[in-house]
Amino acid sequence: MRTIKNIVLHCTATPQSAKIENIQRYWRDHLKWKSPGYHRIIQPDGTVVKLAEDSHICNGVAGHNSVSIHISYIGGVGDDNRTPLDNRTQAQIAAMIALVKEYKAKYPSARVCGHRDFPGVAKACPSFDV
Repeated sequence: MRTIKNIVLHCTATPQSAKIENIQRYWRDHLKWKSPGYHRIIQPDGTVVKLAEDSHICNGVAGHNSVSIHISYIGGVGDDNRTPLDNRTQAQIAAMIALVKEYKAKYPSARVCGHRDFPGVAKACPSFDV
């Protein structure tokens, strides 16, 4: 079992209508990633989809992935210019809180933070203050 120091919250920086398959295709075909960006992704209706086992290293925050669990919600932008916006649905908020509680119980010393909270990250992700 790997040591988990961070539970990192993300947004997909897509419209809430984005499909998980399209997000995965972008990672694979455009970014050339062999691993997903997140362990869990939360759909607008609150459904949590597992993209990777917790033991798997995902591509959420460069330089910190080996010690991090990554959770994202679909959304995080408010217009075609990708202006950051916390547009989580109530169902996404509830699912995210439940996941964070679950992971904090499993990894009590892990800090909960946003993608943008890491040094050198110039993104608004997750579009809210964690």
